[in-house]
Amino acid sequence: VVALLSGDSDGESNRMKGIFHNNTKLLFNQSPHEKLGFVSALQQEGSTVMMIGDGLNDSGALQQSDVGIAVSDDAGIFNPACDGILAGQQLGLLDKFLTLSKRAIVIVKIGFGISFFYNLIALSLAVGGFLTPLKAAILMPISSISVVAFSTVAVMWVAKQTFKETK
Repeated sequence: VVALLSGDSDGESNRMKGIFHNNTKLLFNQSPHEKLGFVSALQQEGSTVMMIGDGLNDSGALQQSDVGIAVSDDAGIFNPACDGILAGQQLGLLDKFLTLSKRAIVIVKIGFGISFFYNLIALSLAVGGFLTPLKAAILMPISSISVVAFSTVAVMWVAKQTFKETK
C-alpha cells in the first residue's frame, strides 16, 4: 500500500494525483493522531510500514512505523523520533539508500560470521594449550578491530558502487 497522508487541505490533490500512481491513497486534512492510526492499522493487518514524514507532527507515526524516515534540510535542529533523517534534496535517492542498507546488513552478518570463526579457532587453540593468556589477550582486540575494519571498508565500497551512477 502506498499512501500520502497530509495535514494540509486537499488543494494540492490534483498535483499529487499527477505524481503518484492511480492506486495511491491520497488522504488530506490528517491530524497527527489520524496518521498514527493509519500506520497502526496497516501494522495490525500484518504490513511492514515505512513512513516518510517532514514535520514534528509526524513524529508519532514515524516512531510507530517499522522504518521511520524524516525529511529535513537542517538535520542539526530537527530530531524527531525516527530511524533516519534524509536531506530533502536526496529524497529521490531513497531507493539507493534502501539498497545500501540491505547490503550493509549482509556485510554485518558476514562480519559476525568472520568473528565467530575467528573466535572458534582461537578458542580451540587456547583449549589445546597453544595460546597463552597473554597471546589470547592480544588476539581478542585484533579480532574486534579486524571485524570493524572489514565492515567499514566493505560498506564504504558498497556505498560507492551503489551511488556511482548517481554522480
